[in-house]
Amino acid sequence: MVSDPGIKHQIRLAAEKEERENYQRRFPKEWLDDLAPFGTDWHKDFLETVPYLIVVFRIDYRLDDSSDQRSFKKKHYYVMESVGIATGLLLAALHTAGLATLTHTPSPMGFLRDILGRRKNETPFVLLPVGYPADEAEVPVLGKKTLDEICVLK
Repeated sequence: MVSDPGIKHQIRLAAEKEERENYQRRFPKEWLDDLAPFGTDWHKDFLETVPYLIVVFRIDYRLDDSSDQRSFKKKHYYVMESVGIATGLLLAALHTAGLATLTHTPSPMGFLRDILGRRKNETPFVLLPVGYPADEAEVPVLGKKTLDEICVLK
């Protein structure tokens, strides 16, 4: 969890650099059209205004630095599923506590590993800005799929 204003500033600058590239060159027109109703762009000032940034990393393999100076990798299984479930539980807990957050996934996210000094086997999974909602916060009204659209009964 990051609360240091200087580190949050570094994260914002790096995230905006990647997001600017995404919005100007990487994202296809269809993606940009789908994002348009939300009014988002590459500016991510919320990364500095929130009290906390939670950076969730996935660890695809263990690095064993044994005392005999040999390092080896030990693969972890079902990493994406496990981290996804854990992140979902975290989001539910934050919501239940009355906190506001969103899932932010600037791509690529390797800058988070660098800024936070994490090991090479740790890959950023999601960035969660967390705090109480601002008085002027607007939550988009999104339609929900019906049960028939998400479930097949047999």
